[in-house]
Amino acid sequence: MIAFLLVLALVLVVLGIRIVSQWQKGVVFRLGKYMREIGPGLNLIIPFIEYVRYVDMRIRTMDVVPQEVMTKDSVPVKIDAVVYYKIFDAAKSIIAVENFALASTLLAQSKLRDVLGKYDLDTLLSNKDQMGKEVNDALQGPTDAWGINVVSVEIKNIEIPDNMKRAMAKEAEAIREKRSRLVKASAEEEASRMFTDAAKTIAESPNALVLRQLQTWQEIGAEQNSLIILVPTDFAHAVKEALKKA
Repeated sequence: MIAFLLVLALVLVVLGIRIVSQWQKGVVFRLGKYMREIGPGLNLIIPFIEYVRYVDMRIRTMDVVPQEVMTKDSVPVKIDAVVYYKIFDAAKSIIAVENFALASTLLAQSKLRDVLGKYDLDTLLSNKDQMGKEVNDALQGPTDAWGINVVSVEIKNIEIPDNMKRAMAKEAEAIREKRSRLVKASAEEEASRMFTDAAKTIAESPNALVLRQLQTWQEIGAEQNSLIILVPTDFAHAVKEALKKA
């Protein structure tokens, strides 16, 4: 009899052994009622009366289905996002919600549309990080009750219609054209000022005019490889007076 009881006790102990991995937590229920949580390692439960639900406590990745969002300025866009979350309360993730993964996915889709629909297209394209933080904050409240902590929300891609892409390309081209014209006009204005200053300097100094003439002749001779005959100014004046008298 004693041997039978010992064997029975040994069998019950063996059947009650539960091994929990390092990244897991076990939620113990006794006759359907929550009792306790068990941590990593070797644990014992009462067989046939208690059972364990294992919960992975590592960070999980949830790829949100691309959502059609109408922006504040009435532009339809398709937004693709990724949500990173982890469970901080294993018991809540089982007791408070039937399927926390599905519930989190549907909630993320809804909050993505609600939050991003409040902004115009330019804001969405230029502040994706800020948009992700706002979606994260919107998700955090409801998921806390499920024992889930949303680590971050990353906006992967914002797809805009083709006609809007062409319009944006034309706008960017027009802006670049405007900048080039402004730069050219500024250069011409600066060059005109410099020519005016040079003309004043030459008018005030005859020697400056002579030096400029010599420089011009040198440039012409170097570029065109031609023969230049220099006529003295006095001789030119004498010829001009002779032609007038004749």
